[in-house]
Amino acid sequence: MSTGFFLVLLICSIIALMLLIMKAKLHPVFSLFVVALAMSLIMGFSFPESLSTITGGFGGTLGSMGIPIMLGAILAMGVQDTGAAKSIANFFIRLFRGKNLELAPSLTAYIVSIPVFGDITTILTSNIANVLSKRKHISMGKMAAFTQTGLNLTHAMVPPTPGILAVAILLGADLGMTISWGILISLLAFLATWLILRKWADKEYIESVPAVTAEIEETSSNDVKDILITGEDLPGTFASFLTILIPVVLIAVSSFVKMNVADGAAIRAVTDVLGDKIVALGLGVIYTVILGCAHKTSVRKSNEDVTGKNPQGFHEVVLNSWFARGLEVALPALLITGMGGAFASVIKTSPAIDGLSSVIADSGVPGLLIPFLIGAIMFTAVGSMTTAGLTAAGVVAPMMATLGLTPIATTLAIGAGTMIFNHVNNSGFWVISKFFNLDLKQGFKYITIPDLVAGVICFVLIFILAAVGVMI
Repeated sequence: MSTGFFLVLLICSIIALMLLIMKAKLHPVFSLFVVALAMSLIMGFSFPESLSTITGGFGGTLGSMGIPIMLGAILAMGVQDTGAAKSIANFFIRLFRGKNLELAPSLTAYIVSIPVFGDITTILTSNIANVLSKRKHISMGKMAAFTQTGLNLTHAMVPPTPGILAVAILLGADLGMTISWGILISLLAFLATWLILRKWADKEYIESVPAVTAEIEETSSNDVKDILITGEDLPGTFASFLTILIPVVLIAVSSFVKMNVADGAAIRAVTDVLGDKIVALGLGVIYTVILGCAHKTSVRKSNEDVTGKNPQGFHEVVLNSWFARGLEVALPALLITGMGGAFASVIKTSPAIDGLSSVIADSGVPGLLIPFLIGAIMFTAVGSMTTAGLTAAGVVAPMMATLGLTPIATTLAIGAGTMIFNHVNNSGFWVISKFFNLDLKQGFKYITIPDLVAGVICFVLIFILAAVGVMI
């Protein structure tokens, strides 16, 4: 197969994937399957060979990703029910002494979204944003602009969020270093976006959701105690942060030890075990279960609000309801991630991929721009960060050596690309609009534009760090 024919086939396959998801409304999992199968057959592989490639890619991806995704979803249920998000928000309210209050839900979303699914983070932080909006007469447009930017930045850039975790594993990027660089770059991008857009986002006043803030009174008081988010039986600040920090810190520390300590050292043996993604997330879940047992009132109320049930035995909440709810949330991510890996496997089977890599390298186009643009194009088209990221990773993975790309920079460039043009074909766009009281025009203004700015800033930072050789 010639390089030109493969390039045309690849472009047509991506277009077909977009059309199946957007126009035919076929579920992304089966859209990926249909396109992967058709692409493999057109490349000349037999039907059994094509199925073998797809099932191998699907199983291989789930083999490395399945349990971490499930554990992350269960952890999310614990963060939701314990009230940890409220305590984290109160920390930021105190930190900023009641000023710049849009940063409280925004930075809470930034942190919580690292292991917690986006829609759940939106629900958790939107109530905080609505209450602060009503109390201090802050526009919900301003709240939405930065809360969803904080949420989407770590969702796109920082493992163990499922999409970027899958991309990092597929490209062979060190997870600890990906987390560390992802946090640094996304935090800088968030602060830069906030500084650039904060006055612009304050020009239009949008009221809070009436149903959420009906009993909340506006206050002119600048006393932090009058602004804090209240709740019964909330966990302490440090205890709340640990739900997020345990898996993130364990994975990051393991990577740093691996880089600086020789094989065979006792500490290396310990950190290799504790820093494994399954062990780290598992310890996070265990800790959150223990935290839940210490705050039964909060957990029972939240679980009953969500499920309409209040089991007599508390263990049924943390050991059954959390797990059942988490698995229900995790299922779509599991299937999309697995089939995205299958699609990537099909692309890798083409011998023409090396020729395409050489053509791109010889064109003079900066290699790092390729994963960024593919991630952006796919996210704009299909509205799923996970699908967009895995598709981009599948296309770029075989080209990395020829283009001179490193796994970490490539992973983060794809993540930055999946921030670009968040709009109506993304379910998260509508969830954010609903919970932040935005109409369609306001959604484009306060969701699409801030995400675009943040994504471009992320890519610029990644490009500079990669160019000077700091990010390896």
